[in-house]
Amino acid sequence: MPDVVRSCDIIRVLIICLLTIKTRSVSSTGAPQPDKATFAYEDHKGAKRSRVSAIFVFGDSTVDPGNNNFLVTEVKSNFPPYGHSFMGGRPTGRFTDGRLVTDFIASYIGLKDYIPPYLDPTLSLEELKTGVSFASAASGYDPLTATLTNVLPISSQLEYFREYKAKMEKAVGKTETDNIIRNSAIVISAGTNDFILNYLTLPVRQETYSISEYQEFLISQLEQLLQVIYAHLVSMLKILYFGDIHQ
Repeated sequence: MPDVVRSCDIIRVLIICLLTIKTRSVSSTGAPQPDKATFAYEDHKGAKRSRVSAIFVFGDSTVDPGNNNFLVTEVKSNFPPYGHSFMGGRPTGRFTDGRLVTDFIASYIGLKDYIPPYLDPTLSLEELKTGVSFASAASGYDPLTATLTNVLPISSQLEYFREYKAKMEKAVGKTETDNIIRNSAIVISAGTNDFILNYLTLPVRQETYSISEYQEFLISQLEQLLQVIYAHLVSMLKILYFGDIHQ
């Protein structure tokens, strides 16, 4: 379906552009300064350090580290064999036997070993400072998708992000909170469930949209998500995006 793929490619290009736009400065000697958008660097001892203050994650099971453990839903993975090779073989709610891609990203840039679920009530202030995941397995861009399994739709994930911001402002002050968010990276991974659990399984959306129209609807939902994040939550935006919005 060329039209479906073409629209998806346009969105990918836009997000890649957001990710790769870099600000460079020039010193009084004319020498270029280090790229401020670089995610990590090595200190004088060769240790990797992160230029990103925190990572915030939205999406589905591909990036949910266990938020569904704290929801009344059957969509959970807090039992074996999940977690077989992670944290001593203990299932954490990740839909994998080990770490998620967001965990690898956080570790690679020297931020922390893994991204925790925001809904975990035991999170320390230090863990909150360096980022959390608001993602919920079985969610999608279509609000109906999350409703089917009683998980967090993207809109609720955004509300939790706003709650996080208010909580941090109370704990460390508005200035530090703004700095954390301003220098954070946003990861978004969703879209598959909208087709597998929703459009291709139930007749509700099929009666309203052709598959290409539904794909356009999902893209519009993604655009709204990006606009909200950009306009209200993050002023200097670095976005990583995973997930196709086509069949």
